[in-house]
Amino acid sequence: MSSARYVAVLSAVPGGAHPPGADPAQFRLALLEDTYEVAAGLELVTPALVVDPPGAPELEAITWPGTPIVRERTPPGAFAALHALGATEAVLLAGDAPDLPPLLIGKLFRALGNAPAAACQAHDGGLVALAAHLPLPSWLATALDETDLDTPDALARLRAAAPRPGSVPQGPAWHRLRTPADLRLLDPGLEGWENTRAVLEGQPLPR
Repeated sequence: MSSARYVAVLSAVPGGAHPPGADPAQFRLALLEDTYEVAAGLELVTPALVVDPPGAPELEAITWPGTPIVRERTPPGAFAALHALGATEAVLLAGDAPDLPPLLIGKLFRALGNAPAAACQAHDGGLVALAAHLPLPSWLATALDETDLDTPDALARLRAAAPRPGSVPQGPAWHRLRTPADLRLLDPGLEGWENTRAVLEGQPLPR
């Protein structure tokens, strides 16, 4: 049976990464839009945006026409809403990874061929993305009631909750932009992240 794959970008973006001189709200929106573009550019995948209720028009305005808007605050709620839309496999993606290589999301979906969930860990703690079969297994839904992508030891917690080893394999790690110092991780030579690049133009970046 074929799988319906969704990648849902979380709109809650921490506000501390902007450099001096950049507007924080504008910068957060640029991060989110670039991360959404990563998801929207994937083949055979439906992009979605997870917006905490009641949401904001400027967030929804970054999406392509027809993009599902999920209004949930928690990972289990978001996964359940995606399943209701028809998803059989889904990735929740942090909205502050504008330069994430699409290949890393593909690796998470491939990992679901042998496991109920898979994770892309952030270099400085937490997760960049979490993939899962839907509906969520009960152990994972319970674990996510107290764990989200911002939890520093999220991967360890999910693995501890799993009924057997290997239930949450890890793909290659990547970075998130959560502090000004994280901006040094952006590679100007990489394609993409055009909105973030435009906001940062002329701004002094950390070394």
